[in-house]
Amino acid sequence: MRTRDCKIVATMGPASDPPERLAMLIEAGVDCFRLNFSHGSREDHARRMDSIRAAEAKAGAAVGVFADLQGPKIRVGTFEGGEIKLRFNDIVTLEASDQPGSGKLIRLPHLELVNALEEGDILKLDDGKMQLTVIERGRNQLKARVDFGGTLKNQKGVNVPTRRIPISALTPKDREDLAYALDLNVDYIALSFVQHPEDVREARHLIGDRAGIISKIEKPSALTQIDEIVELSDAVMVARGDLGVELPPEQVPIAQRKIIRSARAAGKPVIVATHMLESMVEAATPTRAEASDVATAVYQGADAVMLSAESAVGRHPQSAVAIMDRIIRAVEEDEEYWSSLPRDMTPPQATTADAIALSARHIADTIGCATIVAYTATGSTAIRVARERPRCGVTGLTPVLATARRLSLVWGVRSRVTEDVTGVEDMVEKAEAAVRALGVAGPDDRVAIIAGIPFGRAGKTNTIRVLRLE
Repeated sequence: MRTRDCKIVATMGPASDPPERLAMLIEAGVDCFRLNFSHGSREDHARRMDSIRAAEAKAGAAVGVFADLQGPKIRVGTFEGGEIKLRFNDIVTLEASDQPGSGKLIRLPHLELVNALEEGDILKLDDGKMQLTVIERGRNQLKARVDFGGTLKNQKGVNVPTRRIPISALTPKDREDLAYALDLNVDYIALSFVQHPEDVREARHLIGDRAGIISKIEKPSALTQIDEIVELSDAVMVARGDLGVELPPEQVPIAQRKIIRSARAAGKPVIVATHMLESMVEAATPTRAEASDVATAVYQGADAVMLSAESAVGRHPQSAVAIMDRIIRAVEEDEEYWSSLPRDMTPPQATTADAIALSARHIADTIGCATIVAYTATGSTAIRVARERPRCGVTGLTPVLATARRLSLVWGVRSRVTEDVTGVEDMVEKAEAAVRALGVAGPDDRVAIIAGIPFGRAGKTNTIRVLRLE
């Protein structure tokens, strides 16, 4: 039986570190792992990468890995005594400095933030628990009114939903982590706090083609240029943690839908992340609301859904993966799911490759193919077919292991490494062997095969062949 189409991403951490646990997570359904560079040492990440590759080899399936960079997380400075009390309607002073604050003085070690703020701007502190509104701008200081009070402790986070802050998405730490992650041969680099297309261009200059780029959308400013950001990225993530702090709660589902639609229209993989099964950090089962949340992301056409703390530090990482797998399968068995998918389909371009991908889906639907086999060196052919959302799914055959791993994030694609094809008969033989080995097709099943002739030349998809298995 063919596996589900929507993929599962799991975050590595102490709960998933043991080799036997890692193998169980892959068996339960993990397609791609996340290395969170906001936590842990580089040695931790290197050890986890080695463990993933060992488990991948044992499982006999290509498993993707992406490095999630910390990004420019803005924080308040320190305080004399470690904290201050903020009370409703108090007037506090904001000042750019590395010195400790006290009383009603909050020092921010981010000159660019203080320079960018204007009267009326809102600052949310400690994941939105407290809020300030700037009421006066001085030469070197700002005055702000406390809208929601509380206890503000050292180095708590600051979010500014009303202003694009002139800070690069890559901090000095990120640049060092990026170089290290590329040396580990990760498949993707996830950029945190992307605000505008230039952030992606800057990363592309540094990364080149050594890894794909996942743009994490967690700033409202990114939503105003979402189509261009998506176009420049290899994949995008709906990062609902900080996005949920910077946007009013009722706007987060709308933003999620907008990001997914933009990615679907561009034919780029999209991941929905954060707080999907949060209660399973402790509990053995999710809440009904969490199950519905995962299902909603699948119904909307997400390529992947992600576990964070649930798999990194949770008490039931394998159960979280298994339950997420069951939710996805339940949605994909619903006829309403398949009838709604075409709404956000990528419009085909006037190219041979797009015409072949569209035709392959029509052929598969018309004659009931068990799968569409896509020969691909770079992954683009398999992605083109997958964005058509064929009900039979896609088998991606590639001679490049890195390509097979990158396809782990793409909806409906089961990838397998195979040797280069030498001719049409060889193409058919390798396709038949692959679909039988993967269990996606058997005797009397039809399989549609797409490839480029002459073989071995990337970007030349021009052929469809229909095969009936003996």
